Amino acid sequence: MAAAKFLLVALLCAGLISKYGLESIHDRLVTALPIKYVRTEGVFRYLGKDEVETALQPLVKTGFFDADVQVIHAAISLLPWVESATVKRVWPNAIDIKVRERKPFVRWGEKSLISEKGVVFTPKSIEPFEDLMILTGPDQQQVKVLEIMKGVKTALADQSFEMVEFTINNRWAWKLKLANGLEILLGRNNQLEKLQRFLKTLSVLQQEQIDAMEIVDLRYPNGYAVSWKAGTPEFDWKAIATGTQKSNAE
Repeated sequence: MAAAKFLLVALLCAGLISKYGLESIHDRLVTALPIKYVRTEGVFRYLGKDEVETALQPLVKTGFFDADVQVIHAAISLLPWVESATVKRVWPNAIDIKVRERKPFVRWGEKSLISEKGVVFTPKSIEPFEDLMILTGPDQQQVKVLEIMKGVKTALADQSFEMVEFTINNRWAWKLKLANGLEILLGRNNQLEKLQRFLKTLSVLQQEQIDAMEIVDLRYPNGYAVSWKAGTPEFDWKAIATGTQKSNAE
């Protein structure tokens, strides 16, 4: 009986020694092999290295073996300007990170940007991107809205028009604004067909008449309504239709 108790005590002591011995070895390894270098590679135009350092700082104050590569990758990927990243350990004391930066394509609403692939992201400030076109649409539908916008933009470019705003509301009614200030209401049905029809009618108008348009409402099945800028003189539409209307310059 005494021998059994002695054996049990001996085993417990061995377990404690083993446990604390391993912890001691671990502590020595962490001290001996700390992470000394975090190397970040990539072409950065908008992403600040200070942002990367701030995200990594609490994660690399550890030993080489304790550094959690997946956690580091997740922290980097959460930064707004990061499109993709790879993280790996480099023996004996470094972490290498490669980052691909997102490229803004247009603005999404008032506070965010959207990449050409349809990824919405919100940097600290979008002030440097105020010249980008504004795109607005229903939540979680940015990819579809982006593709529609590209088609509308191409149709307008054929007529040398530049679009600065494109909106699709929650009822999927379209509205756009051109660089010259003209707003075009397209409604919910046959929008591209109506837009093409409107653009064709511009060939019979003079430039001063086009410039005088403030709002064009295309939500009619067989025509459209025009709201003119303040101070615009009345046009002789019969003369325009027959090609005999003269410009004010003449």
